[in-house]
Amino acid sequence: MLAGYLEEGMHETPAVFDLFFRHNPFKGGYAVFAGLETALDYLENLAFSDDELAYLGGLGIFKPCFLEFLRSFRFRGTVTALREGTAVFGREPLLTVEGTMAEAQFVETALLNIVNFQTLIATKAARICHMAGDASVIEFGLRRAHGPDGGLSVARAAYIGGVRSTSNVEAGHRFGIPVKGTHAHSWIMAFPDELTAFRAYADVFPDGCILLVDTYDTLASGIPNAITVARELRAKGHELRGVRIDSGDLAWLSRESRRMFDEAGFPAVKIVASNEIDEYVIESILSEGGKVDIYGVGTRLATGMGDGGGALGGVYKLVRIGDTPKLKVTSDLAKATLPDKKRLLRAVAPDGSFLMDIMTLAGEELQAGDTVINPANPLEQKPVPVNARLEELRREVMCQGRRLIPPESLEEMANRCANQLTRLPQGCLRHINPHIYKVSVSTKLNELRIHLVQEAVKGYGKP
Repeated sequence: MLAGYLEEGMHETPAVFDLFFRHNPFKGGYAVFAGLETALDYLENLAFSDDELAYLGGLGIFKPCFLEFLRSFRFRGTVTALREGTAVFGREPLLTVEGTMAEAQFVETALLNIVNFQTLIATKAARICHMAGDASVIEFGLRRAHGPDGGLSVARAAYIGGVRSTSNVEAGHRFGIPVKGTHAHSWIMAFPDELTAFRAYADVFPDGCILLVDTYDTLASGIPNAITVARELRAKGHELRGVRIDSGDLAWLSRESRRMFDEAGFPAVKIVASNEIDEYVIESILSEGGKVDIYGVGTRLATGMGDGGGALGGVYKLVRIGDTPKLKVTSDLAKATLPDKKRLLRAVAPDGSFLMDIMTLAGEELQAGDTVINPANPLEQKPVPVNARLEELRREVMCQGRRLIPPESLEEMANRCANQLTRLPQGCLRHINPHIYKVSVSTKLNELRIHLVQEAVKGYGKP
């Protein structure tokens, strides 16, 4: 496409693209925006090396003039985006890219790859942490993540969603995430017996000892041997930190383990549960009276598994070219895109809770009391609550290909996410049949969309 735009003389035509998704992941009531800093790093450093140009030339597809064009190609556009950790919903522009047609079109795949995946994982992490309540959650997903790069993105995005530690040491090094972990079953099996293996591990890590207790029999062998080691550590001035259960009936095993440690005089020992944990498993453990202090969440977090999960259906659509607003037309008006440059506003109640989000045209002013429209059902119209405060959700974060704002810390993003979730309508946090948060458009934006649809219909069948 880039070569085609150059050939057609369209490569310098101004263009605007929106990145958004239509449906919340996991059939849930919200998503958590993530991936912006990674995306901005990509845009700032975008360039073609000599080796890459030589490879493209060797394909026999592109003309020499195009390869020379690529030699000096850089992203020099503008990006408007939400802050990472913001609760977002279907149809809303997460970020908008403005630039030449060449540069704005070329970055589509990379931006979708980054934002789709990290937003999916941040959302999954937020759902898991919400269900876990006061229990801690550790990200254990590297072994099942989609490659090493995917593993790093998982750790980063999961932190934004509320998972504040990882077993991925490289992610700890790159992003400053606290690292935590335990030994594997192979450690136990490498020694003559379980007790010997426990003692050896306690000797190496006397102040950070968490023992995996389900290699042979959790209650008949693992917990009794762990209690023996706990007593030996205490006699030396140390304390056993915890035990991990990685199989079986986690609710029952955690209850019995808690009872056994309490009766032995070790109420501070933490019970860690792992093995295909997600928000639904946690809900089941809690409903059955489980006594888990820490959840190690791996496969289902790292791969975004779950009903309606696996991938975020983010799309990247042209909304303006030159001076002309554009939209994708479909027989289903609910799936037609929203044209032109836009503002994204959030109506906030006096108590700080979120009421609805509204999209308007870029230069349009909106006030409390104005009528707004459901873009999926234009017959559904209602006023913005008169007592609402309207907040601008997005800001310009890049201009002429350079950042305008310093990077935020992951801690700031994670705290924003936690705060935002407390301000959503309560039903939005339900995992089954969640409340549908209202996302509306202004009357002017709706009128523009209808006008463009009508103009497009007139042109059907014309050359």
